[in-house]
Amino acid sequence: MQKPIVINLPHTLGAEEAKRRMQSGIGQLKDHIPGGAADVQSRWEGDRMFLDIRAMGQAVSGHIDVEERKVRLEVMLPAMLAMFGPVIERALAKRGGDLLEDKSKPK
Repeated sequence: MQKPIVINLPHTLGAEEAKRRMQSGIGQLKDHIPGGAADVQSRWEGDRMFLDIRAMGQAVSGHIDVEERKVRLEVMLPAMLAMFGPVIERALAKRGGDLLEDKSKPK
């Protein structure tokens, strides 16, 4: 049984800048997938990026919706990866948050 992961990442960048960052960062995704032979395909339709990821005999699909104040990521994990759902969710939230961090604001 597939398991959905839904992550909402708030930001203050505006939709255009958030989309630019998502687009430029998606190429790094395969570097964070174990096994070293991940194939990441993406395509945009308006403000939605569709993702197809294949690695270690598994296929994961999902999409990213870019909005003015948040980015919503939805990924469907196949049954074999569902047991790692919490770990995958934390990693996606961290990486996505890092991409959307407004570096111009002092910490």
